[in-house]
Amino acid sequence: MPRYALTLFASAFLLFGVQPLVGKFALPWFGGTPAVWTACMLFFQAALLAGYAYAHGVATRLAPRSQVRLHLGLLGLTVGVLAVRALWVGSPVAPGPEWRPEGVEGLTGRLLAMLAVTIGLPFFVLSTSAPLLQSWFARARPGASPYRLYALSNAGSLLALLSYPFLVEPYVPRGVQGWGWAAGFVLFVVGCAVCAWDLWKRAAASAPERTESPEPASPPVEEGARPGLGRTLAWLGLSACASVLLLATTNQLSQDVAAGPFLWVLPLAIYLLTFILAFEREALYSRAFFSLLLIASVAGVTRVVLLGPHTPLGLQILAYGAALLAGCMVCHGELYRLRPAPRFLSAFYLWVSVGGVLGGLIVTIVAPRLFVTYAEYPLALAACCLIALVTMFVRPPGEERLARLRRSLRMFLLAFVIVGLGVAVADFRFEVRLTARNFFGVVQVLEQGRGKPDEHRFTLKHGAIAHGVQYTGDTKRRLPMSYFTLESGLGLAIAEHRRLREAVGLAPGLRIGVLGLGVGSSAALARAEDSVRFYEINPKIISLARGEGGYFSYLADTPARVEIIEGDARISLERELERGEAQGFDVLAVDTFSSDSIPVHLLTDEAVSVYRRHLGPHGVLALHISNAHLDLVPIALAHARKFGMHATLVVYDPADRTARSVWMLLSPDAEFSWGPTFVNATSKVRRLELAGPPSITWTDERGSVLPLLQKGSWHGEVRELIAPAAVR
Repeated sequence: MPRYALTLFASAFLLFGVQPLVGKFALPWFGGTPAVWTACMLFFQAALLAGYAYAHGVATRLAPRSQVRLHLGLLGLTVGVLAVRALWVGSPVAPGPEWRPEGVEGLTGRLLAMLAVTIGLPFFVLSTSAPLLQSWFARARPGASPYRLYALSNAGSLLALLSYPFLVEPYVPRGVQGWGWAAGFVLFVVGCAVCAWDLWKRAAASAPERTESPEPASPPVEEGARPGLGRTLAWLGLSACASVLLLATTNQLSQDVAAGPFLWVLPLAIYLLTFILAFEREALYSRAFFSLLLIASVAGVTRVVLLGPHTPLGLQILAYGAALLAGCMVCHGELYRLRPAPRFLSAFYLWVSVGGVLGGLIVTIVAPRLFVTYAEYPLALAACCLIALVTMFVRPPGEERLARLRRSLRMFLLAFVIVGLGVAVADFRFEVRLTARNFFGVVQVLEQGRGKPDEHRFTLKHGAIAHGVQYTGDTKRRLPMSYFTLESGLGLAIAEHRRLREAVGLAPGLRIGVLGLGVGSSAALARAEDSVRFYEINPKIISLARGEGGYFSYLADTPARVEIIEGDARISLERELERGEAQGFDVLAVDTFSSDSIPVHLLTDEAVSVYRRHLGPHGVLALHISNAHLDLVPIALAHARKFGMHATLVVYDPADRTARSVWMLLSPDAEFSWGPTFVNATSKVRRLELAGPPSITWTDERGSVLPLLQKGSWHGEVRELIAPAAVR
């Protein structure tokens, strides 16, 4: 067993180790949203299905020595392709610049095509290993159970996932990760060749195939009997339900922190853990216990949803993680109880993989077209409760004493099924006037204060976070609201720049750039002589800001000249530089949240370098760093140190906290934030600088959100500057 075990462990480690890596390559080019990872997962599941189909066909239709010849040839071809890519592109797995999108249409298809070309063949080869090598092992060792090898391969996958955000991402550049992964792939090929040689030697003298006797606790099927249509559909449905729950949970977590490996791999690790537990030993799955855990965790998720996005991240992870663990354990535990005899092993894995792909298609392709919210999440939880409810009517040996508990569980599970269905098809907030969903998330328009002319307003929500507010009354309609008030960091930066121009006798008129449109609130800070250039990737946001539905009118009301550039802000700015079109902004604001999720690629050193080249001689870079879970002050100060700029932290915290905002202003002029605009401001203004080299930096090659989860941890590394005597 050791040679098979080590090779399967290596293949699983590489299979799941490369997933967050290629996701990091894709994220900056495709909007930095949670949908990038769900599209990647769809590709991974489809490649896994192709690998299982290949393994099933090879194992059932070819003689052992023919299997060895074919598979070794495929392994050699894959190594050759990786070598050619390394020489041609400069990396065995990184995509070339030709895959950078030109616009915002067809992003899912383009992303899937990029993954197929860059990593498709090696990922396919790795995905064949679990079923094919287990089939070889069952043929070579007919008396031993191959299911332990499946649990071992999942353990390798789990180790790869858990090590990536904690040991790999923070310390190893992306390019080095790619080369290290390619070296590991070569070692896997060597191990696979050793297993193939073992099968080759035993093929001639192999004994007649025997099947493993089923365990008496829960007989899978009568030995030698082919699974029927009902059992096959059950495999398909159980695996699809678990897959939908996995991807929907990932969407829920990613939309309010940051789309990236940390919150990608955590749900996937829990998902794999349930596979390991379910397939290691049947006794590890108790229907009653996990049904009870499912009920408790669904109640916890409901509590988190009611508390809102400012719920502590640890509590969110606990609630969503427990629901995922319980739901997937129910699905995978029942899946294992319906397993076939080893004779039909490859078919079993094939149908399980088909179910995984079906779940990916539901979340990535079907749900965005069928639902206007993330309705697949409550539906998936309801489906898991329904599965648990059905199992409560089955009484396996040894559980007769649980009859009363089982009756209670049936009632609770039935209630959760009904509630889950209701939440999926209805929105109980009657103030919602519009809901829309696309690749970039869910957008809602809420109407509040109806019947009160002075308080009547519309609010734009992206995910769970308000991204703009506008009152409808004449007295407040043109006032900048939410994070862009006159006392916000952006409001103060624009006002001080305008004062300085007037003081030195320059012609009036500022050139303002804003990354992230929202409802166009920042346009209310501009005057007739100003020009404002917005960069926005979400077509629905652009349409609403331009007046769709009559909810928002900041762009129509402003006297300034307004331009909107559709597409990823960084890509658009880079292309303008390539054309020699540096914008010369007096103020450039970066406000590019998706819900409350930080698009990391827009806050790296390389991104800030692009912004700097678009600033005028005294241009100010305004970074909006408000976030419920991440403290971005260290990142902003690291940029100030690297680019020789002076940092000013502006916190506007009104009594009602509805418009609280945190901005970091980076200026090339040390005296900029000592001007009267800042001195007389009601906001809290602090001039900060690092006392030493930055301990945390974000670059395109290396960056992690984990160090930023501890709020205020930077205080010991920062000193606050005292106002000059002239100002005091």
